[in-house]
Amino acid sequence: MALTESVKDELSRVEVSTTSERKAEVSAMLRFASGLHVVSRRIVIEAELDHAVTARRLRAHLGEIYGHSCEIIVVSGNGLKRGARYVVRVVREADALARQTGLVDARGRPVRGLPAVIVNGSAADAVAVWRGAFLSHGSLTEPGRSCSLEVTCPGPEAALALVGAARRLGITAKAREVRSADRVVIRDADSIAQLLTHMGARRTLGVWQQRRQRREHRASANRLANFDDANLRRSAQAAVAAGARVERALEILGEDVPEHLEYAGRLRLQHKHASLDELGRLADPPMTKDAIAGRIRRLLAMADKRAGDQGVAGTEKNVTEEMLDS
Repeated sequence: MALTESVKDELSRVEVSTTSERKAEVSAMLRFASGLHVVSRRIVIEAELDHAVTARRLRAHLGEIYGHSCEIIVVSGNGLKRGARYVVRVVREADALARQTGLVDARGRPVRGLPAVIVNGSAADAVAVWRGAFLSHGSLTEPGRSCSLEVTCPGPEAALALVGAARRLGITAKAREVRSADRVVIRDADSIAQLLTHMGARRTLGVWQQRRQRREHRASANRLANFDDANLRRSAQAAVAAGARVERALEILGEDVPEHLEYAGRLRLQHKHASLDELGRLADPPMTKDAIAGRIRRLLAMADKRAGDQGVAGTEKNVTEEMLDS
């Protein structure tokens, strides 16, 4: 089951104890599902939802709280909207229900945001608003390089009201327009976890966090592997460049090179791609990494000094850009 569907399935079964919370949830569901319509100068409420259990939950709330009967119409999916859609429809006394749920004001004018009584309600009402909004038009992405919980809103006023509800819960949400649609987005993983907990989707939160941790561990392992590969490449490049310098050093010093320094230099030339640690193990008798590095360093310094005295090119002469970029 996809995460969004899992969240909606879980939220549709959350038990709400107070009438205030149930009213806030219903108002948000109808508002964010664009439930208010005018047909032949008559108000009709049609809330289109994508989850069957959510539609049954809305129908139950409308009957138990407001005493309005409604029908659920199942609409088959098409090319634009895959999967069945569930339309909760109220025709009889829909104008009274619109006033009761805050879809219109006392003068019958549509309310663009959320009713003032809900906006100024308790923290529990703010949670109910978010639950209703998510059930109507919310989505939760799979945790990956980025993660997000977002709700598509019927307009900027509704988006700002939802941002305010999140702020009352101590959660930062942002309203933005994406492809001509108003959305409220939460991208911080801890804030998403906090909101899912508030709304009552604890089971889905556990699954989401497991997937998030698995992705983070995988990304960390990939970064370490890439870091190790880069270190190996740099080490090999340094070894090749050092071999070229040693070869030039032996040319400059000729027969004047000390035997122990010449031995270290010849070892470097025989194993051009080996690390200093590997060179030390190949020596007879074996030497430490610092010992082999010290001998090669003294060999190069001696050759560069001789080259400077003679006015000829030093050990860097044999080092090419291809060696450093390979």
